[in-house]
Amino acid sequence: MIDSLESRLKSELNIRRKEHLYRETRVHDCDLLNLSSNDYFNLRNNSKVLSLANETANKYGTGSGASPLLSGYLPCHEELVEKLLSWKKKKYGMLLNTGFMANQAILKNLPKKNDLILADKYIHHSMAQALNRGSTKFKRYNHLDLEELEELLINNINKYDTMFVVTESVFSMDGDYPDLKHLIKLKRKYPFLLILDEAHGTGVLGATGAGLSEEADVQDEVDIIVGTFGKALAGNGAYVLTNSSSIIEYLTNKAGEYIYSTFLSPHQAGVALATIDIIMDAHKKREALRDISQWLRNQIMNIVKVETQFNTPIVPLLVGNPESALKLQELCMNKGILVGAVRPPTVQADSSRIRISLNSELTKEKLTPFISVFKEWAKR
Repeated sequence: MIDSLESRLKSELNIRRKEHLYRETRVHDCDLLNLSSNDYFNLRNNSKVLSLANETANKYGTGSGASPLLSGYLPCHEELVEKLLSWKKKKYGMLLNTGFMANQAILKNLPKKNDLILADKYIHHSMAQALNRGSTKFKRYNHLDLEELEELLINNINKYDTMFVVTESVFSMDGDYPDLKHLIKLKRKYPFLLILDEAHGTGVLGATGAGLSEEADVQDEVDIIVGTFGKALAGNGAYVLTNSSSIIEYLTNKAGEYIYSTFLSPHQAGVALATIDIIMDAHKKREALRDISQWLRNQIMNIVKVETQFNTPIVPLLVGNPESALKLQELCMNKGILVGAVRPPTVQADSSRIRISLNSELTKEKLTPFISVFKEWAKR
């Protein structure tokens, strides 16, 4: 039996190698210019963050010691939930161990057979997997196409118990985002429940970094906000926030992702408590991040004539096929620059790319070597 399994696995892996889709985990040199990290404000090694994280761990221990429904829910977790609710302008919330688990918990448990889910075509895999494996009917609308979404709403109104609309704020592979004000206008016109994943919007957008919902001034009208303590918050873990106590109570009682895992560590709760405080007041850092993101986009547009209306720290360089993405990645690595080569199935066929992720500490001088490498590659 094991020989049969080994043979099948090796065969499938060889196919991936031939198609330039093979993945492997590598230890990367810390001295490289890192343009692949989602630590948008370079807070992983911040002394204040480390101090509060260690202080919290010293007080409550290295781990939570249990699942949240046994004895794993500690005062530091409650403090974190309260801070999130105040920041994101919601009434009820819960923590989970990962963003993947948070999205799965929501989409596997809240929608039922007599409901309908309408989701952006480019939603994160954690959401898409939950839709594909669930029993709820779903339809995907073209990326950011709110006209198509409205057609779907019109065509399906009064046919289902509840309609859900699911979207990311800042999309992780493209760095773009929906017109949230227009989306809320649709919500006022048609009865649906809006689920917004703010994983990449948090920290980056909004007056206090609360995300796209704050930027668009519609925090009160987003039904469910999902977010992560990774990315701008420089740690691990996730949260679900809402104004409905029933939603949180239901997920607490039904979501296996919440019930059956040892809970978020006190250390990571401490990280999030510290980084939220820093990010809320990081006005200059947000401005610096916007400035360097726009500068890099302008430099790239001068080379390949690609235009974009969005200014976020995620800058995709579409190169077409997986082999080209790997070659550009290798060229960058040879020059001491770490970038991510993103290939199918993470992105659509023929849309392989180098995804640049910027942070507020980067400068024009630091990015100039990458511009030189990209110019060299574009001439080929």
